[in-house]
Amino acid sequence: MKKARASVANREVPDLTAVSDIAAIVAGTHGDPFSVLGVQSADKGLLARCFIPHAETVTAFTLAGKSAGELARRDDAGFFDGKLSIRKRQPLRYHARNAGGEWWVTDAYSFGPVLGPMDDYYIAEGSHHRLFDKLGAHLIAHEGASGVHFAVWAPNARRVSVVGDFNDWDGRRHVMRLRRDTGIWEIFVPDIGEGRPYKFEIVGADGQPVPLKADPFAFRSELRPATASVTMAPLRHQWNDQAHRAYWRTADHRREPISIYEVHAGSWQLADDGSFLSWDDLGNRLIPYVAETGFTHIEFLPITEHPYDPSWGYQTTGLYAPTARFGDPEGFARFVDGAHQAGIGIILDWVPAHFPVDAHGLARFDGTALYEHDDPRKGFHPDWNTAIYNFGRREVISYLVNNAVFWAEKYHLDGLRVDAVASMLYLDYSRKQGEWIPNEKGGRENLEAVSFLQRMNKEVYGAHPGVMTIAEESTSWPKVSQPVHEGGLGFGFKWNMGFMHDTLDYLSREPVYRKHHHNEITFGLLYAFSENFVLPISHDEVVHGKGTLIGKIAGDDWQKFATLRAYYAFMWGYPGKKLLFMGQEFAQRAEWNEAKSLDWHLLEHAPHRGMRQLVRDLNYLYRSRPALHARDCEPDGFSWLVVDDNQNSVFAWLRTAPDGNPVAVISNFTPVPRENYRVPLPKAGIWREIVNTDATVYDGSGQGNGGRVEAVEEGEGGAYAAMLLPPLATIMLEFVLE
Repeated sequence: MKKARASVANREVPDLTAVSDIAAIVAGTHGDPFSVLGVQSADKGLLARCFIPHAETVTAFTLAGKSAGELARRDDAGFFDGKLSIRKRQPLRYHARNAGGEWWVTDAYSFGPVLGPMDDYYIAEGSHHRLFDKLGAHLIAHEGASGVHFAVWAPNARRVSVVGDFNDWDGRRHVMRLRRDTGIWEIFVPDIGEGRPYKFEIVGADGQPVPLKADPFAFRSELRPATASVTMAPLRHQWNDQAHRAYWRTADHRREPISIYEVHAGSWQLADDGSFLSWDDLGNRLIPYVAETGFTHIEFLPITEHPYDPSWGYQTTGLYAPTARFGDPEGFARFVDGAHQAGIGIILDWVPAHFPVDAHGLARFDGTALYEHDDPRKGFHPDWNTAIYNFGRREVISYLVNNAVFWAEKYHLDGLRVDAVASMLYLDYSRKQGEWIPNEKGGRENLEAVSFLQRMNKEVYGAHPGVMTIAEESTSWPKVSQPVHEGGLGFGFKWNMGFMHDTLDYLSREPVYRKHHHNEITFGLLYAFSENFVLPISHDEVVHGKGTLIGKIAGDDWQKFATLRAYYAFMWGYPGKKLLFMGQEFAQRAEWNEAKSLDWHLLEHAPHRGMRQLVRDLNYLYRSRPALHARDCEPDGFSWLVVDDNQNSVFAWLRTAPDGNPVAVISNFTPVPRENYRVPLPKAGIWREIVNTDATVYDGSGQGNGGRVEAVEEGEGGAYAAMLLPPLATIMLEFVLE
């Protein structure tokens, strides 16, 4: 092999490096630069080789500052080599000079690997439970130096380099070491710290470069439209939410009051100049608002990093990074902690069903379909023009499952709402015949996705029992919220899409026609306890031309407000946990627009103030009355009182719990007051009217029962009360005295 010769201070030095190796290092095409660069053995001693563009002279030193030898320039591009005076292999620093000045470079190639054989074993097996502590960019101390360890999975790449402002985005400078058993590439880059932008420069197996890629495990990202990942120190935040987490760790979520306020963080409110609020701003405004309005949880539309604002976060390209739109990750940690100290849980909308194909993202990450399917019949989503994760690949499953655990562990999140579960469960979802491939049993079920969801739920609940998972699943897939060991998917809860569709369809009809659609209200109770349900009035109901809740309801303005008030009390009295999208608590009139703040000025008007006051009162009633929440998921906590009065469009039922007084819920969905209406009740005595949506405090007409009704005995063990049912109203009666 031909060697290169050079001179140092007009002195001939021996050939130490093959010309072909030098050319390959300078060109960035060497297959194993760690075998050439750094400290190497030679002639019973040690030599050093380095590539430092722009340098004219280079002297080697140990990290302790001891001179180790002067290196010779073998190539004008900046390749140097030379024998070392030290006898022990160790990391080196180079003092480089040129006509413009001098600088120090610590040699990344003189350090050993950070990952070990046990990491290889568990990563290859797909069972590593702490991938986020191994992959990505981590600030560490290693072999006497401080810097950042980078690691990324790209098994089909010919070369992977980390590039950033610390190496002039030059992919030749920090070519990474391949761990062949796993396809993981790693390198320790000394002397850099937090806040440094970086990407991975990847050359595919065909020798063609792919677009620069953001780090799949990036914990922080640049603010869009920039797309680089950013190095980040471990969270410094000192958590003060021990009481909150301890409570939920031992709680049975099914029997707790859970009332969720769904929020798009970018449009709940804006700063005076129209910019986004920071996490600290949101902490000062949103947390007190939610606490005062009585919700138990905030559910954020995805706040993981995403390049396109109108995607609302669902086209996420940074699953491990809170978006830079609202500040740094420390700010998000402060927000979560502040919410917990106010007694409010935080739920993240989590999106393994969406796989955006942005050039800097996961798509064809190493030049191949690595995270996704290559076959469009399995790997292309026709509804969203996106790819689909390959749920049959253990490394992909591990990536996603680790991400779910990451948010619970690192940011103390209380729950994950998993978006578009149905699109994952069915191979033929939104596909025509011939556009999908049946499973191994010939069916349409995506068995790999089923296994993924089951594993995700087992891992999350196993590691963090205080966390809940919620499925947005729009079909009748069985046992979504049943344990995995009983054949279920393992979610804690499922969105009740049928409740939302049926009830809103019913209320969109003129009151005179509602008697012909009575079953749209009663039908839901046939399956209300088949799953652990959340009743969702979500963002999906107030966008894309769907208007708002107040706009969906039939009638004039008075009827719309009265009916929506009645509906909210109906919903808060109905079995199931509650979810309401922001703005609907005060009857936002304009359809939601992610680029604008909510119309807070509406609260200057009595109907809107009254609506918000009602939602607040309903939340406090729901939380304080066990009958309204403790048996949300169990049929023995519900019984019909009036089920078949379609002529009057009246519905009445009883909610009960072992440790609270029973509560009767009665709704009149016509504008006609019903005087002396007989409602059967389980006990004779005084029943206090704890809510009346027609009360003047809510801007209603003020019709009611003076705050109480008296039930009298009728027959053997029965009772009834004759009462006034206000027009387009719901009342709740709590038994207080025999």
